Amino acid sequence: MTAPLKLMAEDAADLEIISAAAQDAIVRMGDITIDRTQRRFTVLISRFRWEAADNNQPFERVRAALSFESVLGIKSRRVRPDAAESVASLLSIGFIPDEEPPGGIVRLMLAGGGEVALEVECLDAILLDMGQGWRTPRRPDHEKT
Repeated sequence: MTAPLKLMAEDAADLEIISAAAQDAIVRMGDITIDRTQRRFTVLISRFRWEAADNNQPFERVRAALSFESVLGIKSRRVRPDAAESVASLLSIGFIPDEEPPGGIVRLMLAGGGEVALEVECLDAILLDMGQGWRTPRRPDHEKT
């Protein structure tokens, strides 16, 4: 049994680790929450457990929460927040720092060209596994066309 992940990011190097752990997560648009009062962006994801994957099945996914604090603004491209049941695959999470740190833009890149850009006052992210994982027969494969 794989131990649940709890990762925090306060700089770009930390965020790269979260990005690797969240790569190929399934995102349901209805699982995105924006709390403007608390300046928090949260998304529940079905994360592929890369840290436990080898070439042998079974593979696992686990439900996880990904949140960003100190969010000043949000922009999206090719994302339909009004289509709550639509899903996308999370490809990567990156950070573009402002000229005056510690702020910048967090970019969540989705399969199919979708993107969510979060303007943040500072980088403050958490990825937290929740509950037990479940088996999945497929390992994400970036080589297939």
